[in-house]
Amino acid sequence: MALSGMDTASLAVDAQSLDKLKLQARQSPDQSLRIAAQQFETVFLNMMLKSMRDATPQDGVFDSEQTKMFTGMLDQQLAQTMANRGVGLAEVMVRQLSQQQVPSAESRTTSAEFGVPGTQHSALSTKGLPSAYRADFQQAFVDKMRPHAEAASRTTGIPAHLIMGQAALESGWGKREIMNADGSNSHNLFGIKAGKDWKGGVAEVTTTEYHNGIASKQVERFRAYGSYTEGFRDYAALLSDNPRYAAALDQTESRAFAQALQKAGYATDPRYADKLVSVIGSVRTRA
Repeated sequence: MALSGMDTASLAVDAQSLDKLKLQARQSPDQSLRIAAQQFETVFLNMMLKSMRDATPQDGVFDSEQTKMFTGMLDQQLAQTMANRGVGLAEVMVRQLSQQQVPSAESRTTSAEFGVPGTQHSALSTKGLPSAYRADFQQAFVDKMRPHAEAASRTTGIPAHLIMGQAALESGWGKREIMNADGSNSHNLFGIKAGKDWKGGVAEVTTTEYHNGIASKQVERFRAYGSYTEGFRDYAALLSDNPRYAAALDQTESRAFAQALQKAGYATDPRYADKLVSVIGSVRTRA
């Protein structure tokens, strides 16, 4: 990672470095993002080394306050050297923050019909993670949601891995869940909107709607639940009780299930079915 125009040996916590970073941000936003990410990586690595040192007994005959000071200085230099070479964290941050700064067609999209579920389609955000981390993250999501998906499967007859796949697509494998105004979790993994008959909690977020294939941003009201159990139960009830989703209830294969949902108007994204099939495939390998 080539960083020019700024001394990367100085951390952003230094006042002079902050001024340089602000100037860099105005002149070259992309470059300043990389610099800030690398500085964060340096701080993170230094904290990691310090934690390792703290966990190591230091009561030897050669240990003293002076040796601790020089060891700390050595760790700082080591952290800087490792960050300059790169361990992957800075690159992940750059990719993730760049995606947030430039919303794409992969961002949240919901059904244009009032009270119908939608999808934020942020599952692809996990592609910015190293493959090993991404696999672990996705596996953790599947393990956490499996009991809830199996309960919803018993109610709807839809295979659990199809339900988990939809939850993963809608929430970005849990990375971009719908949050309440106070920052608490709405536990709404399926992007279900709060229609006029909804009596529960509500979370308002900005979404992307497709009208005649054209994306536009707008604020929508989504249902908020007290737990994932409530969220999955409401999802199961919605699909079971609404005649428009009857065709989806009869499907056990991912492509047929995804196409049935898209045809029923679950979301306005014209690529919804293809995206869902892709995510379900990832879920199935981990279910």
